[in-house]
Amino acid sequence: MSKTPVIAVDGGAASGKSSTSRRLAARFNLMHVDTGSHYRAVTFALVQAGVSPHDTATIESALAHLKLGEEIDGQSARISIGGKVPREEDIRSDAVNAAVSPFAAVPAVRRFLFDYQRSQAAVAERSGFSGLIMEGRDIGSVIFPDAPLRFFLEADEATRAARRAKEGQTDSIAERDRIDSSRKTAPLVCPEGARRVDTSHLTLDQVVDLLAGEIEQATGLAPAQA
Repeated sequence: MSKTPVIAVDGGAASGKSSTSRRLAARFNLMHVDTGSHYRAVTFALVQAGVSPHDTATIESALAHLKLGEEIDGQSARISIGGKVPREEDIRSDAVNAAVSPFAAVPAVRRFLFDYQRSQAAVAERSGFSGLIMEGRDIGSVIFPDAPLRFFLEADEATRAARRAKEGQTDSIAERDRIDSSRKTAPLVCPEGARRVDTSHLTLDQVVDLLAGEIEQATGLAPAQA
C-alpha cells in the first residue's frame, strides 16, 4: 500500500461531494478520484453489452473482459476501459442513470472495482501528487476505512433535488439513496468515526474551507494555492 495521505469523502447524490472534492484537490495538490464515475463507466459498458443487473453469471463473464486503467486529466484521474475514457454524456445518460444503482448493488461489480480503487493511492504517489482525495459512497467504510480523514456529506432532499436540476440531471435521488442504502454489499452509510457535514445551508466555499481546515490539522498538508 502507498503511504500517500488519503482523504475519503462519502455521501448521497448532490450532497456536494464532487464540487468540494475538486476544490480541495486543487487547494492541496491532491489527485481527485470520483468513484461514482467508475460505477457509471462499468454500467455503461455492461448496458452496451446487453447485460442485465439481475443476471449475475453474465455480469461476471462480461467483467472478465473489461480492462481498467486511468488517465490523469489535471487534478483528476479518470477511469478508462480498454484504453479509452468513456464520454461524460455516455456515463450520465438516462440509461446509465437508471441502471447504475442496480449494477452497483451487485457484489461482483463491487469486487471488480475494489482493487482498482485501492490502487489509486499509488497512482497519486507516482504521479507527483501530495495525496489522494476519493469521493463515493463506501470510501471511508470499505475502500479506505483507515484513511486519516473521512468525511460524510449530506443535505436535505429538497436542496439536493434543486442542485441536481441545476446540473440538468433527471435521476431520482430518493430512489438511488434507497437502493444504495439498502444493498447488502457496502451500503451507503456514514462510517463510524467519520466527520458528518450537513451542506444544506452552507455555500460551497464554506464547505471547502471547513474541510480544508481539518485536512491541514490532521495531515499536515499545506495549501498548494490560496
